[in-house]
Parts: sequence; C-alpha cells; structure tokens
Amino acid sequence: MDLYQRLKSRRLLVVTGKGGVGKSAMTAALGRSLAARGRRTLVLEVDPRENLHQLLDVPPSGGEVTRVAADLYLQNLKPKAVVDWLVDEKVPIPMLARRVKESPVYQRFVEGAPGLQEMAIIGHCLRVVSGQAFSRPRIDTVILDAPATGHGIYLLTAPRLFAEAITDGPFHHLAQQGADFVADPDDAGLVIVTLAEEMPVQEALELRQALAERFGRQPDLLITNGLYPPLPPDAAGAGDPLLELWRRRRRINEDELARLERDWQGPKVELPLLPIDRGPALIGALQERLEAVLLGPRGAA
Repeated sequence: MDLYQRLKSRRLLVVTGKGGVGKSAMTAALGRSLAARGRRTLVLEVDPRENLHQLLDVPPSGGEVTRVAADLYLQNLKPKAVVDWLVDEKVPIPMLARRVKESPVYQRFVEGAPGLQEMAIIGHCLRVVSGQAFSRPRIDTVILDAPATGHGIYLLTAPRLFAEAITDGPFHHLAQQGADFVADPDDAGLVIVTLAEEMPVQEALELRQALAERFGRQPDLLITNGLYPPLPPDAAGAGDPLLELWRRRRRINEDELARLERDWQGPKVELPLLPIDRGPALIGALQERLEAVLLGPRGAA
C-alpha cells in the first residue's frame, strides 16, 4: 500500500506541529484531497477561535457539522460538549442530567480533570467514524487540526492515562476505547507539519522520538512547508536587501533540510512558500502540490 492510500485508509489523521507552521492549512488541504477521491471526511478543529471555515470558505460551524463540499464537512468542537453528551446518555432523565451539568462539582471536574478534554476529543473522533455522533453523513475519516506539538502528543497519550486513573464507569470506558483507537496504526495516523527552521524542525524530531517511545511507531508523513525557492542563477542584486533576505532564508532552509535528510526516517513532502493570501485559493494550491508529490504521475489513488 503506497503512502497516499495509507493516509486515505485511516479513520483518524492527527495533524500537528509547532504553532505558525501552516498546520491548519495542511489540515484543510488534506481534507479536500481525501474528499475529492470519495472519502467522506470531517475536518475537525478544537480551537475556540475558529479559523478553518475561512480557509474552506464556509460560515463558522459554531459546534455544528457544516457541509463544505461533496464528501467534505467541518466541525469546530468544544470538548465540554462531548462530556455533556456522556452525561445526557447515562442520565436519561433530562431534569437530572441538567442538574448534574449545572453543579459546581461537575463544572470543576470538566475544567480541571487532567486529560479529560483530550480524552473527550479522541472519544468524539471515534464516535464520529463509528456512526454514533450524528446519523448523517457517515464519516470515513476525521482529520483533526490538533494543538501545537507538545499538546499534540499529550492529546494522543491522555486517553490511556485517563483510563488508568479512572478505573471504572462511563468515563473510563470512553477513555479506554479512545486509547485503543489511537494506538492502532491501521486506524489512526499522524502528520507533522514543520518549517525548515531550527525550532520547528527540532520539535518535529522530538515528536517523532516521543511517538516511537510511547507508541512504538513513526509518523505517517512529515510536511515541510513554506520553503523559499532558490534564487534564479542570473539573479544579481548584490546589496539589494530583499534579495539578501531571500538568500539568507534559503540558506537556513537548506541547512534544516539537510538535518531532516540526516535525522528523519520516513516519508517527507516539501512544499514551497506560495505568493497567495491565506484563504481558499491557498488551500487549493497546496492541495495540488501535495497531490503532485503523493500521487505522482498517476494523478489518482
């Protein structure tokens, strides 16, 4: 099975990386690509500020599932809503369920229990692909625009830690199901996005090591985004500050690409810095370039 088919077959793809590397843009581009090839895909964000809708040219989801295009959907998830749903399911009398959710003890538990919100996010992803979260459409793949690198690995490990700490009851069962889900390499995959700069590359390498130590596996893909293209050979402009900046940024890129070539084992994709404003046009251009690398001359998966 080639790389694109592996990505396409996952029920969950977690996209993470250092803040500012283009993680949300890659989430949107991957979502469009999988949906264009018939994979019913939900792009899921957990940032309360909501920005994916701007990249996909639809209104804010406000927590609801929003249709973007054929086979492509968007949702902004508030983790507390997942925990509230669990209460509603286990306490079938609405008045009692409302009292539980309004109680100060419950509010403090939801806000302060370590790993609860991360467990809720993974639990929601599992419910979506299992057809439990909403009846239509039946989603094949969730692509999660995950928090930045350090929080991203905690997102994957939190369900197991929560299940070990809470050893019985509905929260334990949801956490255990989530832990099994993310630990299965046939179900869940990880895509890391980086820039060819020192700190983002270092974080990507550390995340790969942490994934190997905690799960015994490697990320599915590393995307190096925003590469400065080489200057044309005939570019002059000695002393031109813009060209000197270009040369300097390109040298940094080349140094970090060499480090990745030496220290990163696994599939990699390199994408150029594009002179396109952030928005749907950028996502379309990134999708084309991703597919050109991942699909090659076949043009389809």
